[in-house]
Amino acid sequence: MDQSAAVKFVDRAWEDSIVPQLFDYIRIPNRSPSFDKDWAKAGHMDRAVELISGWCRAQKIEGLTVKVHRLPGRTPLIFMEVPGEGEDCVLLYGHLDKQPEMEGWLPNLGPWEPVRKGDKLYGRGGADDGYAAFASLVALQLLQEQGKLRSRCVIIIEACEESGSYDLPFYIDALKKEIGTPSLVIALDSGCGNYEQLWCTTSLRGIAGGDLKVEVLTEGVHSGDASGVVPSSFRVMRELLSRIEDEKTGQIHKDFHMSIPAQRKAQAKSCGTVLEDYLWKRFPWAKDTKPMAKDLGELVLNRTWRPYLEIIGMDGMPSCDKGGNVLRPYTKAKLSLRIPPSANADHCVATLKQVLTKNPPYGAKVTFAAEKASNGWNAPSLAPWLEAACESASQTFYKKPCVYMGEGGTIPFMGMLGEKFPEAQFLITGVLGPQSNAHGPNEFLHLPMGKRITCCVAQVIADHFTRNERAAASKHGAGNKSKAKGAAKSKPRQAAKSKR
Repeated sequence: MDQSAAVKFVDRAWEDSIVPQLFDYIRIPNRSPSFDKDWAKAGHMDRAVELISGWCRAQKIEGLTVKVHRLPGRTPLIFMEVPGEGEDCVLLYGHLDKQPEMEGWLPNLGPWEPVRKGDKLYGRGGADDGYAAFASLVALQLLQEQGKLRSRCVIIIEACEESGSYDLPFYIDALKKEIGTPSLVIALDSGCGNYEQLWCTTSLRGIAGGDLKVEVLTEGVHSGDASGVVPSSFRVMRELLSRIEDEKTGQIHKDFHMSIPAQRKAQAKSCGTVLEDYLWKRFPWAKDTKPMAKDLGELVLNRTWRPYLEIIGMDGMPSCDKGGNVLRPYTKAKLSLRIPPSANADHCVATLKQVLTKNPPYGAKVTFAAEKASNGWNAPSLAPWLEAACESASQTFYKKPCVYMGEGGTIPFMGMLGEKFPEAQFLITGVLGPQSNAHGPNEFLHLPMGKRITCCVAQVIADHFTRNERAAASKHGAGNKSKAKGAAKSKPRQAAKSKR
């Protein structure tokens, strides 16, 4: 590829077309179904689908088709196809649903009002990952602009990823003929350790969670009358949680751990060397709070391969300004347990329920309603051609080497595709770098990173096709060589027969 021309083309496409579309996209509060039960009635999801699909249809890419599929009772899905050379296929993936607002946005910033400050575009969903559909098509436009051959490409943009992608398997089955059998999957929904080089995700943690509720009374009573007689529902919950988590270290019970491959340990150590203290300094620490380990490689493994628990919501507690002297009847907590990439999420959820509800203290009423169970994903061994392609793309557009690191989040689609297409190679990358704060307040899209990733995706797709050409040439050459050997062997036999 012509690097200078590629950078100029992509920069122009982002500034003139993608960024204005992202402004409009951010303004749409299309919360994922788990956070908006009336999403279909609200119509925000349909607005986002129409915005993205409409822009895609307007792009001048030879043979491009854009269809919006709607299975009954399920979130919509945008499916795009661009014909290419040969029978191979590249699958590109993104999503358009969003996390809820969250509190804590800085003054003059908000989830549904886009604000550009220099290289950063603030607002919910721009980085996670509304840019994916636009960047994918611009990457294909770049290849067309430079006259580069490529394989057939299909692009899938789903609408319930933030809810666990529970609708996606139905679409994958319904569209299996249209999809075919991709040998390369590219997903733009992941993270990066910095904004200075290409980052490839090697693994994703799974998630297991649900609502734990502890009830000790049927109604609240005066705390001066009941405390010391009626056990605190919060204290009972705290004791139950200690069954799975060491409150002093954060370590999770061994039942939720899996062995960490040696290669992933080596990659974690390398990432610690690349990122140094920035690995943990990038977080908005409160005063003198410190990270959970000093060894940087161990911190990488903590966030990519080890299980950890977070309480992401609570009920039964009034706000501090409204809290009266009442012994509350119940405490309810929403648990989110990140589990290792190779752990079975359903088994982890079942274990949570068994451990937390068995023989509760004081005979309290304890229930656990499972809500989330998504398996993680561990990438297959990287093919030499893809490793070389990623390194070349990073050196070309960043002037630095490509880095490989696991991510602590979950993309259910990856595990699903890993099962359906076991021979496929995966390039999982994204723009969610330091302080980008997906799911939290002040989410932003780092625009230069988005532009360079677009260029890298285009180059990897081109190298994917070149790899197929080389393989075919090698096979063709081997066939000719074999025929030549056969002919050489046959001539002496014919001569001997003639002599006799």
